[in-house]
Amino acid sequence: MEKGLVQVYTGDGKGKTTAALGLAMRAVGKGLKVLMVQFLKGRQYGELLTCARFGDEFKIIQSGLDSFVRKGEPTSEDLRLAREGLETARAAIMSGEYDIIILDEVNVAVELGVLKVEEVLPLIDERPAGVEVVLTGRYAPEEFRERADVLTEMTCIKHCFDRGVPMREGIEF
Repeated sequence: MEKGLVQVYTGDGKGKTTAALGLAMRAVGKGLKVLMVQFLKGRQYGELLTCARFGDEFKIIQSGLDSFVRKGEPTSEDLRLAREGLETARAAIMSGEYDIIILDEVNVAVELGVLKVEEVLPLIDERPAGVEVVLTGRYAPEEFRERADVLTEMTCIKHCFDRGVPMREGIEF
């Protein structure tokens, strides 16, 4: 790609990470290399198992624990893992090795106080011309929205969680 763009998938609806994964699948099919850094996630999600089959064409690196972070109360381990994920993403963006870098749940990481907007903006603003950056998660900060070339807001109309249906393996994780 001659010019990489910035895409933001946000909102309270289901499908932000799934949309980014769909983009990754399409990109790999056309010969592009993709890295997804998952902030706040440490659980064995189904996409990790699928992604392992792609070899070096599509990698997912998790940078979080298998637990929830309380807003404004991240643990030192939450902070360490988030910084590690941010540095991994920065190195990948600047390396020229990847065409697309997905910062999965980075918006939520900022909302919860695990990362700061000012720490993420250089990844957007200083990326090489051919690198596409995708930011996912609820609560996209205004600074990310302003820089987006593509801004998609997922809206929840109805969700089975509201009826007490728990997360289902292979569907939600």
